[in-house]
Amino acid sequence: MTKVLVVDDEPAVREFLDIFLSEEGYDVLLAENGWEGLKLYCREQPDVILLDLGMPGLDGAAVLKHIHTVDPNQLVIVFTGDSNPETKQLVYALGANEFIEKGDSLHLLTKVLQRHLKPSTLASVIPIHPPSHC
Repeated sequence: MTKVLVVDDEPAVREFLDIFLSEEGYDVLLAENGWEGLKLYCREQPDVILLDLGMPGLDGAAVLKHIHTVDPNQLVIVFTGDSNPETKQLVYALGANEFIEKGDSLHLLTKVLQRHLKPSTLASVIPIHPPSHC
């Protein structure tokens, strides 16, 4: 089953995405801040990360930078309320695969996940060793 790590400081967003993604057939992991997100990333090796930007403490940009230092191929979808064009440019420069505004439809999120996740990834995930720099 495909693992999706949701990193967002808003409990209602985490809960909603947990229900929605679980119903879509994903194994959902939840983190309420950047530090917890990095710990779960290292321990669970998710297939995709849905990452909010505006979080207290370690923000989403810092999390994204660290993750792509460890694994430049990690699939990261920034899912945020920040619609600033400069922010969008920044996260793409840091290695985000997609940028989705929270106000966009969940249908878009589903399409983005399907586009990025290969059928082989959806069918079975080959276990690998944890990233060495976690």
